[in-house]
Amino acid sequence: MEDFSLQEMREIQCQLQEKYKDKWNPLSPEQGKNQLLWMMIELGEAADVMKKEGVRKIMDDRDTRAHFIEEMADALMYYNDILLCYGISIEEFKSIYLEKHKRNMKRW
Repeated sequence: MEDFSLQEMREIQCQLQEKYKDKWNPLSPEQGKNQLLWMMIELGEAADVMKKEGVRKIMDDRDTRAHFIEEMADALMYYNDILLCYGISIEEFKSIYLEKHKRNMKRW
């Protein structure tokens, strides 16, 4: 199975932002707040699928599963936009992510 990296997702988001630059607000620290709110809405939509359809249907029903994954993909798209809004590099994110993981591994 081929990996799908954060870098690839970022490149795709940059292409999307470029395509709609005349229609969408440009990514900036000020826009980051809006992107975060939109990401939360998308996560709410994923939770709504879970609540209305149930976990079993997400696992067993092709259409429900695709809908759930689509909402999660939307959330990841906004997540990448947020990183771009604040100029967070992949390297910076990875470093902090791994440090947080290390602390979590020592919690209990």
